[in-house]
This record gives sequence, C-alpha cells and structure tokens, in this order.
Amino acid sequence: MTLSQFFTAVSENPWPPALYFILMPLAAYLVGVIANGSRDITFWSYVYSVLVYAICIPGIFAVTLNIYLFLFERQSVWQANIILQLLPVISMALTLMLIKSKIPFALIPGFGKISGFMTLIAALIGVMWFVDRIHLVAWTYVPFTAILVGFVLALVAIRFAWSKLF
Repeated sequence: MTLSQFFTAVSENPWPPALYFILMPLAAYLVGVIANGSRDITFWSYVYSVLVYAICIPGIFAVTLNIYLFLFERQSVWQANIILQLLPVISMALTLMLIKSKIPFALIPGFGKISGFMTLIAALIGVMWFVDRIHLVAWTYVPFTAILVGFVLALVAIRFAWSKLF
C-alpha cells in the first residue's frame, strides 16, 4: 500500500482516525483527572509516556508530511487533508499541553528521545530545503563521501547548536 492509497482509504472512511485523534486529548484529560492527588508518580509517568508516544508518532509524521508537501511539492493549503494532515497536529499539541499541565516532561520516560527525534527531523528538513533552494544538481568532481560527511557534520552542528540554545 502506498501513502496515496492510504490517504484514499482514509478519505473513504475517515471515522477511525478521526476518533483516534479526538480521543487522545480526552484520554490525557481523563488520566489527569484520575491521577490528580496520586503519589505514585512513576506509574502515571509511564501512562503518560504511552499517551505521548501514541500521539507524537502520527503527529510528528503529519508535521513532517505537511512541511514536505508545502515546501517541496508546493501543495496548496486548500488541498490539505483535514483528517491526516491537520487533525494529528492539533491533537498532538492539545494532548501535550494537557500532559504538561499535569506532569513535567522530564518525568516522562523517553520524552527526551522524542524531542531529539523532532530536532533531527527539523534539521534534516532544513538542510533538504536549503539544498533544494540552491538548486544543487551535481558536483562532478566532489566525491559522494565528501558530500555525505558534510551533511553529517551539518546535522551534528545543528544538533549541538539546538541543545545549547534550549
């Protein structure tokens, strides 16, 4: 199944993903209500961790897809699929805000890995956009390994600068 076929299938039956993305912030809210006043922070941090991963994986994919479609494919905003391009991002933002109001992200296991992954994706998209804008077609005298090493060094520099910035 291609991504286009998946989008078509979801467009024909949008309720399962729509319910998923509507229920995630609701689940975060309910967990916050149930966990209110509990002293078992370890258990609830793992519950929140499941919620974070369950919403961030499709949310990050949707953000990455949107950036790709809008920057590289030049897709119009009017052509955006609400269920697969907008709802995951809104649901992710709302769920993360609800979780952050109840527990610091530092207490959620694995959250640093997700934020590092988002940073890496942002850096990759930035580098790809830069290369696309300068219309780099081919350098015939530069070996591919040198280009690859330059790309990796640029990613490391961006990651280092991002960690120092935040």
